[in-house]
Amino acid sequence: MNYVFGPVPSRRLGQSLGIDTIPLKTCNWNCVYCQLGRTMPLTNERREYIPVEDILLEVEQVLRSRVNGEIDWVTFVGSGEPTLHSRLGELIRRVKNIIALPVAVITNGSLLYLLEVRKELSAADAVLPTLDAGTAELYRKVNRPHPQITFERLVDGLIAFREEYRGKLWVEVMLVRGLNDTFQVLEDIGKVLQMVKPDAVHINLPTRPPTETWVQSPDEEGLMRAMSILGNIAEVVHPAEGSFDLSGHENVVDAIIGIIARHPMRQDELERTLTRWSPGEVNKALVDLEASSRAQIVERYGTRFWSAEPARYPDEAQSQLTNPAHNKASTRARE
Repeated sequence: MNYVFGPVPSRRLGQSLGIDTIPLKTCNWNCVYCQLGRTMPLTNERREYIPVEDILLEVEQVLRSRVNGEIDWVTFVGSGEPTLHSRLGELIRRVKNIIALPVAVITNGSLLYLLEVRKELSAADAVLPTLDAGTAELYRKVNRPHPQITFERLVDGLIAFREEYRGKLWVEVMLVRGLNDTFQVLEDIGKVLQMVKPDAVHINLPTRPPTETWVQSPDEEGLMRAMSILGNIAEVVHPAEGSFDLSGHENVVDAIIGIIARHPMRQDELERTLTRWSPGEVNKALVDLEASSRAQIVERYGTRFWSAEPARYPDEAQSQLTNPAHNKASTRARE
């Protein structure tokens, strides 16, 4: 399977069958916390990156092998920004014609200012856009968007979509220590959320390998501050425990690549997930992958994570050049 993966465990969506509509890493943001590495180059062109019929063929193949109750949601998410696929609306509608399951779209929300994107997403049962900042300045620091994707367009799109959309709107906020977990920043985010009026706010924490080495989860005080300021519809969403379904893969190497291309994982997580194969097969596959050009090991938080080889993670020295705290110190040193 190239475009469909899982089901994977999700605290919000139960057992979620993932559909990836774009190649790694096609995105108009370059978030400091992204688990898929840096976006190089930024892309803001909407087109049919992957043929619709190829994606739907895989969806039908997977669904034919499932029984009732194995999948709770079908979710468009994956290797970048799914709304960059110009036929996403058609994909959503045709998937809903194939199976009577709710459909979710996990998106950064940057293209919701476009009427055609809002119309396409209106067919989904839940849409999960991102809001990590309450000002244009912080937006550029955290999400590092394509020049055409301004903060004003992001906010205007979220507000317009809320006014038109009848499904569940769950806004995601990724908290980064010292960057968007302070009182004033959270107040700014809260003001935007009051205008958007989402059904829920999901507070996420960077637990998988972030792009930049300096990215850390907020401490307990920062987390409590966020819960207090963002209101009673906010909740902290921790990664769900459970294993990935790999029944669509014939060999262990393809199974590993299918996982880590969307969800970089610790080796112990991989080994628990790959119980279908013997420990000897798994160990040999990991050794072969490390020596090949298909996978890489990324070190973050003192832990080794497996990720797809095309993903681009800077080393400590490169990453510190993007650290706002480092840049402030450098500025003071020059003054």
